[in-house]
Amino acid sequence: MKINEHIEMLEVTIQVGANQMVINPTVIRDEHAYVLVDTGMPGSYGLIKKLLTQAGIDPKAPYSIILTHQDIDHVGGLPEFKGESVDVYAHTDDQPYIDGLKPMIKLNEEFKERLIASLPRDLASAFETNFSGKVKNVTRLLADREKLPFGGGLTVIHTPGHTPGHICLYHELSKTLIAGDAMVIEKGKLHGPNSAVTPDMKTALASLRKFKDYSIDNVICYHGGVFQGDVRAAIDELTESL
Repeated sequence: MKINEHIEMLEVTIQVGANQMVINPTVIRDEHAYVLVDTGMPGSYGLIKKLLTQAGIDPKAPYSIILTHQDIDHVGGLPEFKGESVDVYAHTDDQPYIDGLKPMIKLNEEFKERLIASLPRDLASAFETNFSGKVKNVTRLLADREKLPFGGGLTVIHTPGHTPGHICLYHELSKTLIAGDAMVIEKGKLHGPNSAVTPDMKTALASLRKFKDYSIDNVICYHGGVFQGDVRAAIDELTESL
């Protein structure tokens, strides 16, 4: 789904156990390159590349990856993408988990073992290798309020709570917020992060206050898609009890 000339939201349907899930990685594109924000679950590579082609983006063009945080449905596809990308960006506080130096906070061993067993042998091997602590996945560390040049300019917004190093990205030219899992959309309404998978809900909701510093017309949520209503009113409602 084309949001504007710089931003394309992908709609990726993935299988998680017996359930299907729709996730929304985002692409920021320039004339000769692009940036992929989040890489989906293991095995998402082929579908994401297909969706890029359908969106008129050359998947063979130079690209980088920005990871909003460490969760497996955001970083799981990284091993297949990483060898092609220029750089992999992530916040300092989530880097040890993405590099496998620490176990991912919400990836329990039982689920991890079942996930690996469900993958083709080469993909399972790549997954285990890349998240073993022996491979450097993150090549560029991000900090709060850092400016990135992609798509005419992106601002990094550190929004801890869902994970320690969760980030959102603000595209000033189009007033678009790429929210990762800081917010979700349910039945057309903006909500805070999913409490069941947010270890520090109080901090996560407090992080939403940072969005008040920005003029936002569009919000892309990894779970839920695009919200284009009154963003300021929705954020005020989410944070009014803090």
